[in-house]
Amino acid sequence: MLDDLHEQVGSTRSARYQERLSAAADALDRGRFGDARRMVQPVLRDLPDVAFAHELAGLASYRLGQWRRAASELERARELDRSIRHHAVLADCYRAMRRYHEVDELWKELKDASPEPALMAEGRIVAAGSLADRGDLAGALKLMQRAMDLPKKPREHHLRQWYVIGDLFDRSGDVVKARRWFGVVAEVDRDFADVVDRLKALGR
Repeated sequence: MLDDLHEQVGSTRSARYQERLSAAADALDRGRFGDARRMVQPVLRDLPDVAFAHELAGLASYRLGQWRRAASELERARELDRSIRHHAVLADCYRAMRRYHEVDELWKELKDASPEPALMAEGRIVAAGSLADRGDLAGALKLMQRAMDLPKKPREHHLRQWYVIGDLFDRSGDVVKARRWFGVVAEVDRDFADVVDRLKALGR
């Protein structure tokens, strides 16, 4: 990122823009999404070809529920850096806008790229949710089947996928399997989302 700034504006001005981007990233991490969006605006105005600035703006807009704006920024970031790391969030924006064809295309690109497990998990969750939105719960569960292995040391992305599997079984009317998967999550982390409440609602 710093090299890109140096090339565009020189070392003196790039330090100022770098500071602003770092502040925006910190605001995003702290949940101050409006502030992050505001902080990155001068960089977007002066340096419209900095991918990281568009990424920050897109993520901030996403967390604010501004799907169309987020998708526009993340598409620009993807165009500039040719990265797949935006795909899961971008797909979720399109899912929120019911643009399911774009969700399917992004999932295919992500799956073909075979990224690190956490990013693959996020893409899988969005793709499955998109199928469920269209009433294809069986297809959603089939897509999540690869996530049904139980590793010895579960990580956050495993819990997120298992929770989704539990939710899909619940929506499908399979109470027994829904209980099982919510139970698997609770065994690892009882404070994960509302998993305890989901189990209580299912009579466990």
